[in-house]
Amino acid sequence: MNMFWEGKDIKNEVEMLALLMKDSRNTVVLTGAGMDTESNIPDFRGKSGWWRNIDPSRVASVQTLQQNYTLFHEFYSMRIELLQDVRPHKGHYILADFEQKGVIKSIATQNVSCLHRQAGSKTVYELHGNIKTIRCNSCNHEAALQDFLDKKNCSICGRNALRPNVVLFGEYLPRDAWSLAERDIRGCDLLIVIGTSLKVHPVNQLPMLATGKVVLINDEDTSSGCKFDLKIIGKAREVLEELTEIYKSA
Repeated sequence: MNMFWEGKDIKNEVEMLALLMKDSRNTVVLTGAGMDTESNIPDFRGKSGWWRNIDPSRVASVQTLQQNYTLFHEFYSMRIELLQDVRPHKGHYILADFEQKGVIKSIATQNVSCLHRQAGSKTVYELHGNIKTIRCNSCNHEAALQDFLDKKNCSICGRNALRPNVVLFGEYLPRDAWSLAERDIRGCDLLIVIGTSLKVHPVNQLPMLATGKVVLINDEDTSSGCKFDLKIIGKAREVLEELTEIYKSA
């Protein structure tokens, strides 16, 4: 279906997004699990996501960390080991290139994989933390990733409480990351939401704070209560690959 926008014949939604980006002086990106699935990371909340087989409130919670550390450690060791050989896909590199060229200002992400940073993105707000860094839950001292995998005690306080720097059920989101993401989204001309079902509170409230245009890129339509100006239904990597080519000639 052809669309018309400011006198231009637009052949598809990706072309419209490219033109929106050209007109925007301040573009911010919000990403979720669907951004990472094409790097072969399981999508926890998709149609075949892990959360359908594993109760997250049971294993990824403050209560489990404190009362059943063996189960907590087993679960997160498995997640970390599954990420060892995972690399960013082309879509991650496209976003990093857009940032380097000043096309986008920042990325707020629900993902804990660090793939945006590995791809070269600099301004990344990790709203749910970072699974590749470790600290002691008792004294907050930083520890080595291998120490956690080896189930060692904290070298400072001696307690068996090492954990990844991820947000567990029952914890608040990191204040600094949230404040910076909220600031950027409130002030942006264009917010591009990529690969998220927007089912997780409070991140699902962020698109509603945007005063500019809001665009969704996702492999399925989401009824999140957010009013999108444009929806592009497709896989993140494929859409971003098409977008970067169209943007160059727009």
